Amino acid sequence: QVQLVESGGGLVQAGGSLRLSCAASGRTFSIYVMGWFRQAPGKERDFVAGISRSGSNTAYADSVKGRFTISRDNAKNTVTLQMNSLKPEDTAVYYCAARRFGGVLTDPYDYWGQGTQVTVSS
Repeated sequence: QVQLVESGGGLVQAGGSLRLSCAASGRTFSIYVMGWFRQAPGKERDFVAGISRSGSNTAYADSVKGRFTISRDNAKNTVTLQMNSLKPEDTAVYYCAARRFGGVLTDPYDYWGQGTQVTVSS
């Protein structure tokens, strides 16, 4: 089992940038597919980005392609979401997630962090 803790959320103006980090417990971080999801008020939790165990493959929601970048450091047990050109519609609670089995980055995830709030003002 893995525990996930997000950090880096906050308030930013439209057009600005934020960098979210997720720290994972345990010594076997590299066996997990990692992802970022977000949930806006009154909406379902949506996939944002995913990264393979080695970091060689990534996937993004259409709404963030070209603006967000997911990366991971298996030596430091961290996954990062760099968010640029932020828009008010990016406002949401962002969750880090992990999955032990399977390789499809958009499939359901098993483990979740507590979430971090991102607010983008217009």
